[in-house]
This record gives sequence, structure tokens and C-alpha cells, in this order.
Amino acid sequence: MNTIPTDINTLVVKIGTALLSGDQPFDGKVLEAIVKDLARLKRERTMNVLIVSSGAIGCGMNALGLTERPRALPLKQAAAAVGQATLMHYYETLFRTYGQGLKTAQVLLTASDLDDRRTYLNVRNTVETLFDLGDVIPIVNENDSTATDELGFSDNDTLAAKMAAKIDADLLVILSDVDGLYDKNPGRDPSARLIRRVERITDEIETLAGGTEAQTSVGGMKTKLDAVKIACAAGVVSVIANGRRPGIVSDILGRDAVATVFGVSDEALSHRKRWIAFGRATAGAVYVDDGARDALLHHGRSLLAAGITRVDGSFGMGAAVAIRDAAGREIARGLANYASDEIDRIRGLKSHEIQDVLGSKDFDEVIHRNNLVVL
Repeated sequence: MNTIPTDINTLVVKIGTALLSGDQPFDGKVLEAIVKDLARLKRERTMNVLIVSSGAIGCGMNALGLTERPRALPLKQAAAAVGQATLMHYYETLFRTYGQGLKTAQVLLTASDLDDRRTYLNVRNTVETLFDLGDVIPIVNENDSTATDELGFSDNDTLAAKMAAKIDADLLVILSDVDGLYDKNPGRDPSARLIRRVERITDEIETLAGGTEAQTSVGGMKTKLDAVKIACAAGVVSVIANGRRPGIVSDILGRDAVATVFGVSDEALSHRKRWIAFGRATAGAVYVDDGARDALLHHGRSLLAAGITRVDGSFGMGAAVAIRDAAGREIARGLANYASDEIDRIRGLKSHEIQDVLGSKDFDEVIHRNNLVVL
């Protein structure tokens, strides 16, 4: 059974909006307790600590006197722009106070920063350099003031998991306002039991996380489970825990926490395949029949045109695309050897028929196995 590593060199902690919101849009009391715990661990264990933090919009709301979270994207971005400086001031002051001079560094990202292979690697190099300085805590957040598509990453759980995968973290801790994953909805059923260990995220486990967006319910776990799948595929043990519990991160490292621990995949993805699977936004999707699904999932094959039944989206050669089965479930991702209009013309055909339709054939495969990641 996978469990908390005994020797942790790099720790990633995600601090969510629910923890930083109290009677007002931003309440620093819980943040102070978490920082105090992390500062002590940093001093005692000399580990690398990276924080993925929400809270910029909440800080901006306080400063601007807003009582309701903005819905319009421009106002969200304006609130984030105002709040980012305040949020970092909180972290800088708290770490200097409790960390005996520990410094903080702000790292702002957008989803596009991870799409390009060069910038993807540059983010990793920047964080590793900050770690090498020895007394710096990187604070990562999405650049909400410029990100588009409803602030880009969709949630900081995903951002935290991608960062953990990127920097080869030993442990990802996602702090929420609930203790972890339950077997039933704890808000509705008093007999709900906390699941302390999850070896693999199966369909049954994902079913427990469905149904509602409420953070305090089982359904609030869905985005967190999606994030955990990313981390576990990269070989990073993950934990979902309640950030309101005093000393929760210390308890997790001491293997004495009320939380849910998720085990890692048997074989971690290479950094290149992590970038293919999680570092790029998909530009479209191809749907495959049951035969192609079986070939991809169980026989390590490339994706051929013969198994493709449908194409969604408009994309060029080299784009990252989702591969979905007949039920619409995403089973893999990969880099396409052909543009979307070409794939639509050759779908269902044998490889030797491609040249007759397109006039040329540069590849036998629509997505080669080397550029494909099974999810």
C-alpha cells in the first residue's frame, strides 16, 4: 500500500479559497496557522516547500469594498490585480515572522505557460533555482489578472497537481475545508465514513465524488480527484485534508493525520509525457471505436485512422488532442500527426489508403504511441 514517504525532499501544498474565506472575502487567520506549521517544517527538515495559493480575488474584494464575488471576467481580473500584492504581503510577513527570515517569491502562471514546451521547462528551472537559494518559499498562483477562459486553469487543484508533477515533488497536500473523501455525502448522511487510503482512483471512487459542486459535500471532491489523478500518474503521493485542523501538514508528514491518502501509479510518466498529458490544453478530440480503445489501453498500440469514428474541433498538425471512447470518456491524450480536417477525411480508413485520399502519407499513425499517454 502506498503511503506518506518517509524522506520528503519537496512538498507542494495547495491552500484553497474555502480556507481563506470567513466572515469576509479574505480571512488570514487560517493562513497564519498553516504558514506557521510550514515554516517550522521548513526549518526542522530543510525540505523544499512550494505553495499554490488562492485568495487574490478575495484580497482584492476586501480592498475594493466588494461584498459579492465578481461574476464579470474584467471585474474578477481587476480584483485579482489589486489583491495579488496584498496576498503576497501576507505571505511575506508571515514567513519572515515565523520562519526566522524565510523569504517568499511570487510565481504567476497562465495555462498557456504550460502549453509551450520551452516555457514549460523554464517554469521548472525557475522553481528549482528558487529552491537552491535555500531560504525561499515559492508562492504559485494563476495570473488571474490576465488569464482568459474564465481564469484559465479552472481551479488551483489542477495547477497544484501540475506543479507537483513538474518539479518531481514527493508529496502533494491539497488543503480543503473537509477531512478528505467520504464513502457517502457527510452533509446528508451522518454514517458517512472517511476513506483513509485510496490505492487507485477507480470508476467507483470517482462516483463518490459526483453530484454537486458544494465544497462541503462529497461532490466537492470531483475537481480534487481530477487533480490527484494527475499527480499520481507522475508518481507523486497525494493527500486531501482539512486545512482548518491545527498542525495538519505536520500530522500528515507524521502519518498521524485525519485525511485521505492516494497511492501512485506503478510506473510514473516521463517529463515529456507529463507535458503531453497535463502540460498542454487540448485543441480538440477524436472519438474511437471499441477496437481502437482496446488496442490503446491494453496493447500499447498507436492510434490509427481505422479506429477513429469522429473528430471534434479545429486543430493543426502537432496539436494536443483528447482521445475519447464511444461513451465520450477521455481515455488518452496525444500529439496529432495530421490536422483535424485531414483526420476527418481519413477516419475509418486503413493506413495504406491514406495517400489515395490526401495525396500523400507522411505517417501511418494518426497519433504515434511515443506521443500518446493513456489516462
